[in-house]
Amino acid sequence: MKTQSPDTSPEAERVLIEIARRMPPERKLQLAGQLGDAMRDLMKAGLRARHPEASREDLDRRFVELWLGPELAGPFLRAREARRHAS
Repeated sequence: MKTQSPDTSPEAERVLIEIARRMPPERKLQLAGQLGDAMRDLMKAGLRARHPEASREDLDRRFVELWLGPELAGPFLRAREARRHAS
């Protein structure tokens, strides 16, 4: 049997799948949230490493563009800027 990950044995994958099946839904959501947090932290660290001269605002803009993609980032950033000027 081929596993979903090339560095995982079939037996290990069976164990992981069984653990996931027994896990309560709220724990699965908690783990998914933690994974998302870790992914955002890694993305931000990568941006800081590639652009050490960038301001916090520039890094934030780059993160939004990377996270949302070009189609959603523009409208999101414009709406956020409008809210800042309105308050």
